[in-house]
Amino acid sequence: MIQVQIDEAEVREIYLKKIEEKLEEVDSELVFWDRKELMRRTCLSWNTIQKEFFFDADFPKYKVGTKWLFPADKTKDFLVKWLERKSVAS
Repeated sequence: MIQVQIDEAEVREIYLKKIEEKLEEVDSELVFWDRKELMRRTCLSWNTIQKEFFFDADFPKYKVGTKWLFPADKTKDFLVKWLERKSVAS
């Protein structure tokens, strides 16, 4: 008879690490976000984005034709700083 024992904590750590790796891989694939991606990433509506930070001089945005594009890395950095400022102000 064969008996197998599994360390559940170790299995959990392994799959969490793999999920994190995949998320980083997917995240690094996007160079720019469009308006819909920005809304998805922030969980905010377009109206809220415009009201809260879109017109901030430091918010990285570029209009190409009729489409707004946001550099993913710079936008993430801005959003973290913006959120930190918002939470301190509250």
